Amino acid sequence: MNATAFGTSPPATMRGVRLPGDSTAAVDTLPVPEPGPGQVLLRIGASGICGSDIGYIYREHKTHRGIDGPAYRGVVAGHEPSGTIVQAGPGCRRFGPGDRVIVYHIAGCGRCDNCRRGYMISCTDPGRAAYGWQRDGGHAEYLLAEESTCVPLPDELSFVDGALIACGFGTAYEGLRRIAVNGDGDLLVVGLGPVGLAAGMIGRGMGAARVIGVEPNRRRREWAAALDVFDALASPEEAAEEIGRATAGRGAATAIDCSGSRAGRSLALEGAAEWGRVSLVGEGGTLETEVSDTLLHKQLTLYASWVTSLPAMAELSVNLVRWGLSPERVVSDRFGLAEADAAYRLAAGESRGKVCLVNGEGR
Repeated sequence: MNATAFGTSPPATMRGVRLPGDSTAAVDTLPVPEPGPGQVLLRIGASGICGSDIGYIYREHKTHRGIDGPAYRGVVAGHEPSGTIVQAGPGCRRFGPGDRVIVYHIAGCGRCDNCRRGYMISCTDPGRAAYGWQRDGGHAEYLLAEESTCVPLPDELSFVDGALIACGFGTAYEGLRRIAVNGDGDLLVVGLGPVGLAAGMIGRGMGAARVIGVEPNRRRREWAAALDVFDALASPEEAAEEIGRATAGRGAATAIDCSGSRAGRSLALEGAAEWGRVSLVGEGGTLETEVSDTLLHKQLTLYASWVTSLPAMAELSVNLVRWGLSPERVVSDRFGLAEADAAYRLAAGESRGKVCLVNGEGR
């Protein structure tokens, strides 16, 4: 028999959001699942909308390298969930009813080297399944999750904080860890969508001397300015002058491209200082650069990073509390599940910051 939180059983049905691939979001009534061995049932507090959902699922169902057919399998969408465990199946040993958790959005085989390092994102086993892509995700009232994919959500953080850590903040943190951001130099962030805003905030927590942001969209620059995270903000046309002024002409010791665009990546490389370290985390597009002057003569080191690991996500949640930072500050718009279609339209259009689906207050 499953243990149930608060002495009450979940309802028989729930609402869940699916993405037909035609730029709409459909809210369906679905059965509430029951956890099996090693599984937990969460009541979702918040579930973020990610840019990869927009590009690969919402507008049309696309595929990834190594996957036969569309990557999205018609399941409940959403790979950025956090919530409270209400039931724990047989064999669960770390988490139980009442625990607040973040869900790492890949369930891997648990046996390969990547999984054993905590990088289930890079699991190559055929049974690998991403929440919101190949198995039901967080855009619902309840989520069936593997206990092994759960990360503790500190009491000081909200469910919205947890949803942002589940993907965007985790992605930014991994990229910044790779380039060892610290107080010895400045950080350049290119692309101020949700991941770029996360990179700026985390870079501040990691001690970067100055944080400089570059973003072509005026509304997003204005939103970023209101967060009091960036020491300087510029459009791409103003970037070279602003970076030079902010760094006394040296360039940034560390840079991260979150735009996923050829122009953005080139700007990050050009804006980096001699012996600089550059992280690429934005999906899609191409990389094009002049090699000698931009890379070789500046002695640059490039890092490519895909999401993060389970241990790093847990480490980040603790560090955010220690730094006194709240990810939900980058959220510009919140919607209930019933408003999922409007939420996705905004996220795919002119949102200023992060768009999140919440149950209740999202706390």
